[in-house]
Amino acid sequence: MREGTSSEVTVLGNGARLEGTVVSAGSLRIDGQVKGKISADGDVVLSPGCQVEADISAQNVTIGGPFKGNITAKGRTELAKGGRVDGDIICKSLVVAEGAVFCGQSIMDQQGAQAHAAAQGRASEVKATARSDGDSVSVLEGERARAR
Repeated sequence: MREGTSSEVTVLGNGARLEGTVVSAGSLRIDGQVKGKISADGDVVLSPGCQVEADISAQNVTIGGPFKGNITAKGRTELAKGGRVDGDIICKSLVVAEGAVFCGQSIMDQQGAQAHAAAQGRASEVKATARSDGDSVSVLEGERARAR
């Protein structure tokens, strides 16, 4: 968990399955399975063994396992080694570790998120699968839509 966030952590343990909306006033660690929506005032950490298909809204987010859905973080989003994101990420800073996989779009700042929503449908869009080697990101396959 990052400095400045609540020290209270809710844990959804290994073997637990939840479908619906998870709301936490503090931070949240998920070791089990979640399908739905996750909202936390603190940080959200997905462990390597988790299975999560949800939209996440939190202060900071760390992805250590497979994840499908969209992430909105007020601060930092980190894809740890072995983490995989299939979805879009909106955050102030994005860290993709070596061995992590990111397939989607990223918008890095809150003003960019508003501009993205306004420009949806008329701006060019890039969707790609990327792998990180630590210092750089390689696009493995992608498709560019023409601007309207």
